[in-house]
Amino acid sequence: MKTPPRLQTLMAEGLIDSVVRQLKSGKEADVYVVRCGGETCAAKIYKEAHKRSFRQAVDYTENRKVRNSRQARAISKRTAYGRQQQETAWQSAEVDALYRLAAAGVRVPRPINFHDGVLLMELVADDQGDAAPRLNDLSFSEAQARQHHATLIGDVVRMLCAGVIHGDLSEFNILLAADGPVIIDLPQAVDAAGNNHAPRMLLRDVDNLRAFFGRYAPGLLATQYGPEIWASYAGGLLEPGMPLTGRYEPAAGAVDLTAVLREIEDARLEESARLQRMG
Repeated sequence: MKTPPRLQTLMAEGLIDSVVRQLKSGKEADVYVVRCGGETCAAKIYKEAHKRSFRQAVDYTENRKVRNSRQARAISKRTAYGRQQQETAWQSAEVDALYRLAAAGVRVPRPINFHDGVLLMELVADDQGDAAPRLNDLSFSEAQARQHHATLIGDVVRMLCAGVIHGDLSEFNILLAADGPVIIDLPQAVDAAGNNHAPRMLLRDVDNLRAFFGRYAPGLLATQYGPEIWASYAGGLLEPGMPLTGRYEPAAGAVDLTAVLREIEDARLEESARLQRMG
């Protein structure tokens, strides 16, 4: 296997000892299994912006903070320096989110180092010590589905209490480690308080969990954890570990949040399709 140039740089600087194999190729990054000081780790190499297939990045980066006003102006003007700073911010967002969520008790990979667009982190392993599989590659009993769903709903609550929404949560970016589900792929993590798209993204993350685990536990398909969680958060009542019912009844005269957000999403998709036809 040919070692990617950016990993060659890390090897030359002594940050990694060897490259074992490629683990996966994704829409925003490629991941390799590497050896670091006797430990087997994962090295995530972020793709450059023009090579990524991740879309609607502006929805995710809204209200993200940068170091100073010069960087903010450059990013808004789309200068070469601004594009470089925006790319750096996109990559470092995952590192920041991993530290923040680990401190909040969310099961995420342990970050080790970040250098030259490469994130070194814990290799999430199964009970055999091999790289843990994605949920999408597994099947579950009804009891297992309910258990993992409950665990992940608890993690969604912990994330939101820490001010973070994954923004792209699904069975494709959750691994099943020896100690349970592990949430991965966080460069698009959303600022819950400062992003206008936050409610829609929270509901979509929870809906994705419901749809996947509902294949094995059909009773989950009728649950409404998303609106219940967001209503508690918006009301300042959300706490990690708080009991949830999976039921949601809007207060009399209140706006149906789920319906409004679906209307907004439908309108956005229609506009996107219109622009594609015009192009």
